[in-house]
Amino acid sequence: MKKNFRIFKTDKPVNQNEEKIVDTVNKSIEIFYLKEQEKILTYREFLWIQFRITQKRWWLFQTLLLAGIGMILSSYPEEFYVQRGLGITSVLFVILIIPELWKNKSNQCMEIESASYYSLRQIYSARIFLFGLVDVILLTAFCLFLHGRLHITLLALLSQFLFPAVVTACICFGMLCGKKNTSETNSIAFCILWSVVWWSVITNEKIYTLIKLPVWIFLIGIGFVILGNLVYRTIHDSIKY
Repeated sequence: MKKNFRIFKTDKPVNQNEEKIVDTVNKSIEIFYLKEQEKILTYREFLWIQFRITQKRWWLFQTLLLAGIGMILSSYPEEFYVQRGLGITSVLFVILIIPELWKNKSNQCMEIESASYYSLRQIYSARIFLFGLVDVILLTAFCLFLHGRLHITLLALLSQFLFPAVVTACICFGMLCGKKNTSETNSIAFCILWSVVWWSVITNEKIYTLIKLPVWIFLIGIGFVILGNLVYRTIHDSIKY
């Protein structure tokens, strides 16, 4: 509910009874607003409601994706399959968040949510926080599994999984906070195009072997800085959609 209300006024001359009626109406509006203020959700309650209305199937799909690729790589631990499997998985993992982040645009509900007490900016903040929290848990478990089962090194996890995932997330948030109304399909297409580019890099041994661990850390650091800036722009500029 908005933090304002309208007081009834009239330019026409009114008698004493009408003035009392108008005064009663205005006081009723004030009392109603004060009572409604007591019902305003706390941030914790608001975050819980956002969690409940978030479609859990996308988290389920992400979990199944990581579990499936984990079992496949356990059966085929050769470096050839690991490199390509992790690269594709990282891109698909991020793509699965697109439908939930884009649903405000696709359902054209920004005007309704902008008129609510909690702004669209807060709604996006809660949604991104929830996805980030769940995805960090899923990715941590996945990386620990790969390290323990396949003995994959930190360099391999950084270069073959985390880096392409960060770049894919940058593409998603960059298109989400862009001035043009980019559709989900176009966003997914650009992510797939990036996966093709990444595939060509990891299959080129000359390029791949030249990049050492400090370089990977530097590239991922830049990627996180860009991603943080794009997430901030998505939240800050969401009311301009």
